[in-house]
Order: sequence, then C-alpha cells, then structure tokens
Amino acid sequence: MTTVLIADDQAMQRFGFRMLLESQDDMTVVGEASNGTEAIRLVDQHHPDVVLMDIRMPGLDGIEATRRIVATGDRTRILIVTTFDLDEYAYDGLRAGASGFLVKDAQPEELLAGIRAVASGDAVVAPSLTRRLLDAYIHHLPASPTTDPSPEDPRLGSLTEREREILTVIGQGWTNTEIAERLHLAESTVKTHVGRILAKTGARDRVQAVILAYDTQLVAPA
Repeated sequence: MTTVLIADDQAMQRFGFRMLLESQDDMTVVGEASNGTEAIRLVDQHHPDVVLMDIRMPGLDGIEATRRIVATGDRTRILIVTTFDLDEYAYDGLRAGASGFLVKDAQPEELLAGIRAVASGDAVVAPSLTRRLLDAYIHHLPASPTTDPSPEDPRLGSLTEREREILTVIGQGWTNTEIAERLHLAESTVKTHVGRILAKTGARDRVQAVILAYDTQLVAPA
C-alpha cells in the first residue's frame, strides 16, 4: 500500500486528489496540508511514501517545504504538482530534492503512474522535459568562473570512466534504451551503471543525476 500526503492550499484540489487516490486498491491518503509548514509536520507524523506537493502555498511554500523534508533524510519522496509545465518554481523544486514533476491538468492515469513510479524510487519527469526545464532555467545554476577552472566536484571522484560517460548522456536526456543502443550495452548493464552512479554521487534519482551533470559542467545547455 502506497501512502500519500496531499499538500495544496486549494480545498477542492485536495478533495479531487483524495477521491482519485482512494479509488485505487494500492493507495491511501494519510493526510492533507494547506501549506508547507503543515506538510512538514504531517510528514514527520506519518512518514508517507509520497507527498503531492503544490508550489504556491501561503506561508511556507512547497519548494522550501521540499527542501526541509529532504534534508531530514526521511524516506518520503516528493512529487511536485503545479499549474504550468515550465513554471520557474518547478526547477527550484527539483533542485530542492523533489523526485518528480507533473502538471495539474495531467490525466488521472498519469498522476497515478507518477505516484507509483516515485514510490518505487524512479523519477517521474521524462528526460526530454527534464532537459527543457534545465535549459529554460539554467541561469539558476551557480556561475562558473571564466578563468582558472574549478577543482573537480568530489561527487565525481569515485566514478569510473564508463559511469562518468553514462552520467554525461543522462544529463543530455538519453533514456536507458538509447544509452544501451548507442553505447552497445545491454539495458540491464545500463541500469546497473545508473544505480551505481546514484549510489556513489548521493543523487536520489535520475532527476537529481541530471542536475548533478549540469552542476558539475559535464553537460552544458544546448
């Protein structure tokens, strides 16, 4: 059973989500929050598998709530649900540690599939959309020096050459199938490499791996 917390300041939106989720045999709603502060308190109380996190909420917004929940090390994963598919705040939410991003007008089956994916440890954001988000808001990344290059990020130090290569193409938006075909590897081997990359770098999921590739300048915006 996947436990879900709904964080949204609109009561009708929360009601709609609850009705949809509770129609599923494998999901249950453990609480509702109307702002980020309530969401943090309820996560600490219930430790849900997934939080459906709105971004714009009164008081503490969804981005800061996401950041604080992730910082606790709780197993709860955050799925951001917002109004616009290129909302600038969505990018900040992903950088804060969210595991996925959906828009509120997504089809019900898309939302349900997204919750299940996030609960199982996968990323919800498709590689192409991830790339769009990062390219659109690349100015949020720390400015790189124009003279002496920075020392290599320590998160890359333990990666093998093959793992570094795969992290680079993940950042370029390649799927596991594309990586397998283009690098002449079995898809199971690619999945093993991706798992090791996440473990070695501390990235929570594929979305965070893409952000890492940008942060460390393995990938530059198109």
